[in-house]
Amino acid sequence: MMPWATPGRGSAAVHDALFVATSAVTVTGLTPVNTADDWTLAGQIVILIGIQVGGLGIVTMAALLAVSVTRHLGLRTRLIAREGMSTGGLGEVGQLLKTVIICSVVVQTALAVILIPRLIALEGDAVRGAWYGLFYAISSFNNAGFVIHADGLGGVDNDSVVVWTVMLGVFLGSLGFPVLYVLWRYRWHIKSWTLHTKLTMEVTTILLFVGAAAYAFLEWNNTATIGDMGWLEKLQSALFASVNMRSGGFSVVESNLEHSETMLVSDALMFAGGGSASTAGGIKVTTIAVIFLAFLAEARGHEETTAHGRTIPAQVGRVAVSVVAMGATAVLFSTLALMTISGEDMGRPLYESVSAFATVGLTAGLTEQLPPSGLYVLAALMFTGRVGIITFAAALTVRQKRVRYRYPEGRPIIG
Repeated sequence: MMPWATPGRGSAAVHDALFVATSAVTVTGLTPVNTADDWTLAGQIVILIGIQVGGLGIVTMAALLAVSVTRHLGLRTRLIAREGMSTGGLGEVGQLLKTVIICSVVVQTALAVILIPRLIALEGDAVRGAWYGLFYAISSFNNAGFVIHADGLGGVDNDSVVVWTVMLGVFLGSLGFPVLYVLWRYRWHIKSWTLHTKLTMEVTTILLFVGAAAYAFLEWNNTATIGDMGWLEKLQSALFASVNMRSGGFSVVESNLEHSETMLVSDALMFAGGGSASTAGGIKVTTIAVIFLAFLAEARGHEETTAHGRTIPAQVGRVAVSVVAMGATAVLFSTLALMTISGEDMGRPLYESVSAFATVGLTAGLTEQLPPSGLYVLAALMFTGRVGIITFAAALTVRQKRVRYRYPEGRPIIG
């Protein structure tokens, strides 16, 4: 809200400043104002810092602060980090934290090295191109979705180098730091991968190609989106859309120009999200995997849920169901509130709510039209999606109690 953060002599309105700050720290990308026109360079730097802090995550920042004060990771910090980052033993916590920092720096630097020269060439201005390249490198890896072109990524004319680099950054960020740690440690020795890594890679790959195929099929002849493009550019745009619908939030076409069927597919992919302990949001791909495996085990008449030679505890399945139920409930109430506030039918309020909860950042154009009350609803939902569900799941995991008695069985009728 500082005057130096906005062009002219005025300050940003409280609701706009709070919304954008929340969107940056929760690495969402939704914004009621144009990032390129409504913030100065200083304001954009504040947004970028928020993105970086939010991408590293609360647990990582807390651990770094603890190390800066005590010079080592204490037992309490290791316990908290283990729960928050879904790692295995306490001995791996320190190494995983190092991986988070090193991986973030290395990947974002590599992305910037590719993007900066290309954007300098496209913009014809060294300073502006360098700033754009740095901003998009950080925004893409952290799955933030913020753009500083006035007309979005469409301003780069679908340049293949920029599109594929941003796509790669979003994909790597959405895998999750535990997965990146395992991939770095074991490379392509798949047998040495953890169960979490295997499930994350499998479901991510499936959703990636199914989403791309669905988008291409539904939008192939839509002249308002990709209908006038060549077939190679159509495939590129479909793959780009599929990657970003699960958390990235970047787009080369406006979402409100898509068919309603495409927006429904987007709702599903956004709700699914990316990997656990990643810069992505949503209910997470491992949650989907656990629920599907439990359904498969029930259909086969198996008493236990298994995958890749490992038994998945029933408690993990209960947490997965709880996460889905909480997420769906949050989206339901937010959609109802936005419908009441805006007077719209369900389509756009649902799209905006799922995008906010899953910290994706795609918009059907409703956010910029909402009054302050609607922005506060979405801001609360972004915070819930980034912090609330994770905290709830971790709390369920920690609060395990051994009960030394058992009630008689009762079987309610299901279905």
